Amino acid sequence: MILLQGRTHDLGDGFMVRRMLPSVERRTVGPFVFFDYFGPARFAPGNGIDVRPHPHIGLATVTYLFQGSQVHRDNIGSVQTIAPGDVNWMVAGSGIVHSERTGPDVRAAGHTLHGIQTWVGLPQAHEETTPVFEHYAMTELPVRDEGGVHLRVIAGHAYKLASPVKVFSGTLYADAHFAPQSSLRLTDEHAERGVLVIDGTLDANGTKLEKGAMAIFDANEHVTLSAMQSAHAMLFGGAPLDGHRHLDWNFVSSSMDRIAKARDDWQAQRYAKIPGETEFIPLPQR
Repeated sequence: MILLQGRTHDLGDGFMVRRMLPSVERRTVGPFVFFDYFGPARFAPGNGIDVRPHPHIGLATVTYLFQGSQVHRDNIGSVQTIAPGDVNWMVAGSGIVHSERTGPDVRAAGHTLHGIQTWVGLPQAHEETTPVFEHYAMTELPVRDEGGVHLRVIAGHAYKLASPVKVFSGTLYADAHFAPQSSLRLTDEHAERGVLVIDGTLDANGTKLEKGAMAIFDANEHVTLSAMQSAHAMLFGGAPLDGHRHLDWNFVSSSMDRIAKARDDWQAQRYAKIPGETEFIPLPQR
């Protein structure tokens, strides 16, 4: 078992993000190459999130909220507000540009934002797939009660449930709410598995996992997660990627030459624009 606490970043206006993956101890878990946990952050009326247009290649982003909302826009024409329990699944593939902002009504009223954004690496055969954006409402995601634990499968499959999200490889991504005195045998159907504690405390084979802790389990480790009091956690993992992936800014690829091209294309602003957006995030210098 590997325990991670992540690194905290202030993205401005007191909006704190804890980057759990990649880390020195572990770069990937299954297809997950990037894992950001943010909030809960309270925004006063008039304030909100403004992630200006920026590009991605070679990955799929998964946005999942516990509180608040965001408006997604991209250069293939998608405009979508995400609410708690919904899934935004954006396949960047050969290249996409998107922005994420607080909607005007929510911004005016003030709000709390709390959730997770992850990046899922695509298999090499699909790294250059056509970009696509899909939204799934919470009511479309399968749920099950298992030993006092309420499970919602966000992407992939687990516990005889399969999400409608169109993944490209074996994936485990589930939201788990533990009732007091409940326990859950972590599924063995995926080669790599981890858990992030969102609220409360979990016991993992005798190791206490406090709020905000991430644990990565060994491939052949049989794991039981137990909660004395109510707890909330995310289960994630899946099949390992087919080879090493390079991460450079917002780009993921098995080829550094491909990343160099993506950087050059963004520097020269060759990507299609997002309708209605005039800003963009400049390419950072190495």
